[in-house]
Amino acid sequence: MEFMDYAIYMLFSLFFFICIYVATIRSHRRVGINRRLPPGPNVFSFMKSIIKLGNKPHESCAVFSKRYGPLMTLKLGTKTTIVASSPDIVKEFIYTKDRSFSGRPVPDISRVADHYKSSLVLLPTGDKWAKLRRMTKEYVFSVQRLEVSEIVRMEKVQELIDHVNQCCTDRKLVQIGDIVFTTILNILSNIFFSMDLARYDSVSSQEFKDMMGAFMGICEKPSIVDYFPILRALDPQGLVRRGKVYFNKLLTFSDKIIDQRLQTRLNSSSYNVTASSNDVLDLLLNNLDQKDECEFNRSDIIHLFLDLFFAGTETTSSALEWAMAELIHNPEKMTRARVEVSEILKNDNRNLKESDISRLPYLSAIIKETLRLYPPLAFLGPRKAIHDVAVQGFIMPKNAEILCNVWAMGRDPDIWSDPKVFKPERFLNVNIDYKGQDFEFIPFGSGRRICPGLNIAHKMLHIILGSLIYMFDWKLAGNTSAQDMDMEGKIGITLQKKVPLMAIPIRL
Repeated sequence: MEFMDYAIYMLFSLFFFICIYVATIRSHRRVGINRRLPPGPNVFSFMKSIIKLGNKPHESCAVFSKRYGPLMTLKLGTKTTIVASSPDIVKEFIYTKDRSFSGRPVPDISRVADHYKSSLVLLPTGDKWAKLRRMTKEYVFSVQRLEVSEIVRMEKVQELIDHVNQCCTDRKLVQIGDIVFTTILNILSNIFFSMDLARYDSVSSQEFKDMMGAFMGICEKPSIVDYFPILRALDPQGLVRRGKVYFNKLLTFSDKIIDQRLQTRLNSSSYNVTASSNDVLDLLLNNLDQKDECEFNRSDIIHLFLDLFFAGTETTSSALEWAMAELIHNPEKMTRARVEVSEILKNDNRNLKESDISRLPYLSAIIKETLRLYPPLAFLGPRKAIHDVAVQGFIMPKNAEILCNVWAMGRDPDIWSDPKVFKPERFLNVNIDYKGQDFEFIPFGSGRRICPGLNIAHKMLHIILGSLIYMFDWKLAGNTSAQDMDMEGKIGITLQKKVPLMAIPIRL
């Protein structure tokens, strides 16, 4: 999301604001509505802040919340947005009154191929959403399935280590976020399809990864149509037009994988479709064979896989990139974490295992501290009020968009001491976790829409980070010192480093 995208959006907003403001006031008077919305900045003040901060709306909202309070209204275009930035108010939105705010706004880009009609992320919490959620839990993220897929995760982490080892030999600069993205993409694709979808050093095996990257790049851009739906037919930024190209390619690619698997199952008399070690695709196809009992169709399967790829790759890779950046920036903390891992592995010639995670409290504290400072989704996934709801003495009108600014909560001095300082020690010997019950710290959300992949993300974050710091030391390129690192962030789909982390690995 670039500054120019915000500037274009602001110009459109300024042009339309007077008209819609007058129309809205007249409409409210006409139907006798007297809604008491939370306070908030006028549109001109907010635009000025956004233009000043560029692609940092989470910071703009944090600044305004200090003036208007932790429950704030933004009126941009025809959309009413409510921003919450305190644990007690966020709890009311996503836990206490979860049902009333369980809807999702539908971004215009998600209308490509009618994805929003089959998306676990975007569907309202009705019967179809419940079926997809149950399918995801049973076939992908259940304890049994995670146990079965552990060997896949370990193999892919070993391939990551092998790649970094080769970079050591070649004295090659490594882009941390990119190699972690590739690792996580291949972990997921092997759990789903038993195949790799990317390579570290090959341009010939990057088709799926490149298509994903191109589509996510389009999704990152703020869409004028989301704020002025009347412009939908015009597609003034061309986002939907361009998005269709890449999303349809992703659908076709996934469809071919399913066709190939069906052909294999049909032609091979020895193919075992009931083995417990089969991948997720086989399990779902087995279910599809039971036509009378099946609760989903082939299209649902394809859209679900794309949802899981989009949700699982960039969120985890961006969190790991931030963690590595902070550890390079704070070498004494990297050393402490490395010593902790060494204590477990010192008598064994083996790699880190998932069963070791519970014995690594400092590494876990590093992960938590990273997610506090740099939650992958600075606003969580937006909610939508399904009817008028009273919160904190104000009325949240039907269809209002609800944003929970967890980035602001993670840096609130009333909640955390020295909130801008990377201090993993704050999470030692305290009972605070990110499983949705401690509302000052909910990077994965809470309630019925909590991230379904929380448990696998927990495992991947620890094993990948622990392996990268145990096996290698890391040096910044050129004469850049750790203290001179650029630690600025920007909002894309996730909270990303503005300048990607590049470092040279040194074999220990």
